[in-house]
Amino acid sequence: MSNPPSENHRTQHIGWLRAAVLGANDGIVSTASLILGVAAASATQGPVLVAGVAGLVAGAMSMAAGEYVSVSSQSDTEQADIAREREELATDGERELAELTGIYVQRGLDANLARQVATQLTAHDALAAHTRDELGISDATSANPLQAALVSALSFVVGAGLPLLTAWLVPFDILTPVVAATSMLFLVMLGGLAAYTGGAGIVKGVVRVAFWGALAMAITAGVGMLFGVAV
Repeated sequence: MSNPPSENHRTQHIGWLRAAVLGANDGIVSTASLILGVAAASATQGPVLVAGVAGLVAGAMSMAAGEYVSVSSQSDTEQADIAREREELATDGERELAELTGIYVQRGLDANLARQVATQLTAHDALAAHTRDELGISDATSANPLQAALVSALSFVVGAGLPLLTAWLVPFDILTPVVAATSMLFLVMLGGLAAYTGGAGIVKGVVRVAFWGALAMAITAGVGMLFGVAV
């Protein structure tokens, strides 16, 4: 009997896609807001660019550190649960088999078939079966701290570089409207790309990223303009 063809599901992208969208969105919003706030309080382009570069570097480091710590905590929890499950399998295998059977019954199998499935999966790889079906941990969703940190930092740099490059290229007297307009365009493109990569509705993804990004950018920039300082 030949093996069925494999399918390419989008869940395998969850880990890096979440980190990439978060990093790029934060890079665009925070750097654009910083630039707009400083531009409102400055008479020259120099301080705006210095603030933008500083925000890019600080933001990338912050994103990397934050993602690594956060995802490491998730990974530690997963590993602790797996270790506990391994010990329970070693000390009380029959109870664990009954527990796995109960899971399959809840999913729609009759008791006899559920017992057979649980028995065969336990014989093949008991820990993998319990990790996947009892704990809900799989290769597609398991935490990868280093991947999340690198993707977040790099995507933040890319996102932050877009409004910063715009601020460097345009004359200072039109900097504010151009940076605001292009940043909104970047957010729309980011939302569409993220939705397409994840297999979701593009319009929904665009609206979600653009709306919340624009709202955060407007509020942050407004505070900077109100107080005459960068925030």
